[in-house]
Amino acid sequence: MHTLVVLGLVGFGAQLINGSLGMGYGVTSTSALLAVGTAPALASATVNLSQVGSQLVSGYAHWRFGNVDWDIVRRVALPGAVGAFIGALVLSRLSTAAARPLMAIILIVLGVYILVRFTVWGTPRGQLGRRIRSRVLMPVGLVGGFVNSTGGGGSGPIITSALLATGRLTPRMVVGSISAAEFAVVSAGRAGVIVGLGLGGIDLAWVLVMLAGGVLAAPVAAWLTKHVPSRMLGSLIGGLIVVVTLRNLFQGGNAAVPTGAATAVLAGAVLAWMCAVAWSAREHLRTARADVVG
Repeated sequence: MHTLVVLGLVGFGAQLINGSLGMGYGVTSTSALLAVGTAPALASATVNLSQVGSQLVSGYAHWRFGNVDWDIVRRVALPGAVGAFIGALVLSRLSTAAARPLMAIILIVLGVYILVRFTVWGTPRGQLGRRIRSRVLMPVGLVGGFVNSTGGGGSGPIITSALLATGRLTPRMVVGSISAAEFAVVSAGRAGVIVGLGLGGIDLAWVLVMLAGGVLAAPVAAWLTKHVPSRMLGSLIGGLIVVVTLRNLFQGGNAAVPTGAATAVLAGAVLAWMCAVAWSAREHLRTARADVVG
């Protein structure tokens, strides 16, 4: 019983982060399951299947709160699903280890750009509302879906960072649209896993309990996304991209960095992230007061 309660809390926390920031379900839930002694293969399978249901509810909740641009969803979901299914089928034959350092560098650069952009200058306004071309969305969706299956997660940081970097959508619309599109991505990826590997070894009770936690968290996360100021939300997302990417890079053994140095870099990144969010909150309140006075 204790294990099921922990799993429910893990599902709730993971979906709360993922649904409000557009990424983080996999890294949050998998890390928590591994921390309580779950075998890596079982942890991965449980997380992957539970995310399918929670993403469905998350997409619906974001739609109800007005956070979804269905044009973006349509043009990201289809290539993302294709990439995820192909990635799942070739998972056993393909190693993406060599590409991870390059992907990590790209994501860190994008994350820092987003963090600085929203922290220093706030929400970009000149580009908002302009249509993002399919020649940008389709490759981003395809790569995000493929990496999500072959790399054990990653579609959120890739797609979210790319859309935010265009400056054409507010953070809440990016998060909501990606949450809706990710249902197709994770569903296609899990279908590919089932076709290639079957369902052996998966505890469906664990999946259902994590799913229940995710379902409860989804509307809360969508509400937070709608009401957290765009400037703060952009800073939160940019910092999360940097921190999660650094963590994955160091833990993956792809960087020849001593453990102590890696810990110091991560701690510094988290501290800088928290300072940026605090600054964004301060600037939002200052601007809001000035608007009231004006």
